[in-house]
Amino acid sequence: MNKLFQYLRTTTFRKNLIAAIVAIFAFLLIAFFTLRLYTRHGETYEVPELKGMTIDQATEILLAKGFEYQIDSVYQVDATPGLVIDQDPAAKTAVKENRTLYLTIITKTAPEVGFPELIDKTFIEVKALLSSYGLKLGDTTYTADIAKDVVLNATFGGQNINSGRSIPKGSRIDLVLGDGRGANEVTVPDLSGLTLLEATFALRGVSLSVGNVRYMGAISDSLSAVIIEQSPSPASGFVSIGSAVDLTLTNKP
Repeated sequence: MNKLFQYLRTTTFRKNLIAAIVAIFAFLLIAFFTLRLYTRHGETYEVPELKGMTIDQATEILLAKGFEYQIDSVYQVDATPGLVIDQDPAAKTAVKENRTLYLTIITKTAPEVGFPELIDKTFIEVKALLSSYGLKLGDTTYTADIAKDVVLNATFGGQNINSGRSIPKGSRIDLVLGDGRGANEVTVPDLSGLTLLEATFALRGVSLSVGNVRYMGAISDSLSAVIIEQSPSPASGFVSIGSAVDLTLTNKP
């Protein structure tokens, strides 16, 4: 131990210690400046605003500024395909050269979804269900059925569609709903221009009957006279089965 302390007091040890400290300092200094040069410390570039551009416009700008990029895509109904809707990092962010930017664009091809079960569900339920599946509500028509505002049928492209079938996201679905009137009511037919005999057959076909019949003006031939008024009118919509329809006839023009 005494020899160690004696060596530490020697000039040789002090010279070696100073040389080691200088070497370490020089190494750290060289490493610092080399790393600073390699990373271009303090040299940054501002990320351009790319949202709202087409992907071709955005990539042209990025390549001109020396940025790398990666693209992800999503589908949105009624959105312009190929449009940049998101970017990371955000615009005006200071980044290094060759930084990779991540772009999200609108894809041109709609993904497919499995058609949900809609039959016997209420109209309110079906609207929410279609929205959750990314489908759009098309035309709605009503038919006589005791279930009011309940889906009786669904069509896509004019054809009936069953649950589980794959269709493009964003497709329009037409619905047939019950009107709550049931089978005890029928639509009033339009009898204008028919003769009494023709009107009688037409009414019987929908389980209605001829009510009061009156003629307007001098009738030359009652068999050829045609209907010009009826009550109830077609605008009335529905009447109970077995109801009578009053008719007014006049000479055929």
